[in-house]
Amino acid sequence: MKIRIYNKKRIFVVMRLPISLIICVFLLLCQQALHAQGFNKTFHTKSNLTKNRYNNRAAFVGHKKAKTICPIFENSKYPYQGFGFKMGDPFALTYKFYPRKHWAIVADIGRPASGLYSTYFRKEFTEKSTEIVPNRNGVDYSSHRVKSDFILEGRVLYQFDATIVSKGLQVYTGMGWEFRATTIDYDFFFEESPDTNDFARTSFSRSSQGFQTVVGIEYAYFQLPISAFMEMEYYVDVQRDPGQTFLQGGIGLRYVF
Repeated sequence: MKIRIYNKKRIFVVMRLPISLIICVFLLLCQQALHAQGFNKTFHTKSNLTKNRYNNRAAFVGHKKAKTICPIFENSKYPYQGFGFKMGDPFALTYKFYPRKHWAIVADIGRPASGLYSTYFRKEFTEKSTEIVPNRNGVDYSSHRVKSDFILEGRVLYQFDATIVSKGLQVYTGMGWEFRATTIDYDFFFEESPDTNDFARTSFSRSSQGFQTVVGIEYAYFQLPISAFMEMEYYVDVQRDPGQTFLQGGIGLRYVF
């Protein structure tokens, strides 16, 4: 193993340094370290402008630990608006207006889940064939296809704070009105003559509207200004088939601003 002489010289020189000089160097290093820590603390604290404009007492939280509560739950900053989508029955674009903490107005526009009503549409053809295909005798249903389906619904909601269960959670209930317009292509057989049956297709347009009640939950405790919701609706037809009821509902997301 080789040992270089200049390393020994350096060690020897250090050993001969005055103790007072070593202490001075040590104090200088400590001063630099304290200055660096003070700089970092100053860098991460809030400016006077931020303190005056927002919350002087709020503690600083690092980016990794930050958790943003959706502004729906900031009582001092109403009204708010939310726009998003809903999946289920119906599949729709949804808009929500929050004028106050406990009140909201919702409007949805979209397309119902037509497949859920297949049995109902078939039954309607059987029971109302004279209206759907007038001047036809011996009508017998074959199949149908929903050509277009449109739904518009509006509701007024009352929301309850449920943070005791989970932060950012609300429960709501309300009532409203639903309008629906549907065009259906029906395939059917009919009696052309006493000994002959023929096949035909007709396009039938129907509309219905009625009263609606709803219950649901809304959750908004994310790092983005969004709310997630899940709801169940109870619809009562008062136009096309008075007294007929349907269960509807779905889940969705809204961007809140």
